[in-house]
Amino acid sequence: MTVPLFDPLTPLAPLRERLDAAVRGVLDDGRFILGPNVEAFEREFAAAIGTTEAVGVANGTDALTIALRALGVGPGDEVIVPSFTFFASAGAIPPTGATPVFCDIDPETFLATPETVKAVMTPRTKAVVVVHLFGNVAPVREIEALGVPVVEDTAQAAGSIGPDGRPGALGTIATFSFYPSKNLGCFGDGGAVTTSDAQLADRVRLLRAHGSRGPAGFEEVGWNSRLDELQAAVLRVMLPELPHWAAHRRLVGRWYAEAGLDEYCRLPVATAGSEPAWHVFVVRHDRPDELRDALTQRGVEARDYYRTPAHRQRAMQGISISGELPGTDEAARTHLALPISAATTWEQVVEVTEAVRDAAI
Repeated sequence: MTVPLFDPLTPLAPLRERLDAAVRGVLDDGRFILGPNVEAFEREFAAAIGTTEAVGVANGTDALTIALRALGVGPGDEVIVPSFTFFASAGAIPPTGATPVFCDIDPETFLATPETVKAVMTPRTKAVVVVHLFGNVAPVREIEALGVPVVEDTAQAAGSIGPDGRPGALGTIATFSFYPSKNLGCFGDGGAVTTSDAQLADRVRLLRAHGSRGPAGFEEVGWNSRLDELQAAVLRVMLPELPHWAAHRRLVGRWYAEAGLDEYCRLPVATAGSEPAWHVFVVRHDRPDELRDALTQRGVEARDYYRTPAHRQRAMQGISISGELPGTDEAARTHLALPISAATTWEQVVEVTEAVRDAAI
């Protein structure tokens, strides 16, 4: 049995007629940028997340940069960010003029903690980017209690539930990616910024449109970063499906435990009181690359994500600050992503588990 790492198409099959109709509706209407579907999706998405405001932007990376700028982050400031994450979490900081400062993580949860953030705080710290990595829910409220605004990087955690609410509504401001492989993905690039601060939302809207509130005046240099109508239209069809897609991802995580996968590798640890909608099911193993190769031969897709964490990437040398990050190095060395999606079956979970067992690595 071949088991794909992702299966974004199967969950969309029952939605095909509605998706086709949504696309035709945009073509018939003839408005393609910041039209009625974007406005409607922003309202619907904010309601689903639990904020008062949502602003559609072009992608998740722009969402981070714009959110930081909306908070007033600029040259001379420092922004704390975990290193064990997709590069964009850190790469979105230098365009503001600020310096990324890398913090460590708990290798069991793959998340930053109040302790790892506090360890690198300085008087120049202007904000903290907290990543809900792989769908796990970071302790945002506890980190924000340190006295610095938190930007939630929620690209991988749409549909997750935390003890204090949903990711995207826990900190000062949050960002989402709707890249096709995400828990809520569109048919290309797309993103959003969520907040319950109306002034911050207004500033995000200004910055996403070249720093302009209309066609004639420009208040500052911003970005050309707008969610387009076609993507908003398909996201409106998918958004009502997110709760049961997320519930299935949680179920698959439980299936892996029930199938006995924890006998052969270390399973991801959900933070206390949280119910992650696992975007990626990342286990830990002492020889992950050998295990990946054995699974590939068996027809099971597996891959590493951040074998070289962000603080060790060449692009960050000379423009970031980092000390020793032992938790990050441990997670980078030992992690491996196994198949999971909103369509993963019990039979596939058993096949993956047996393949890991048979690898005997």
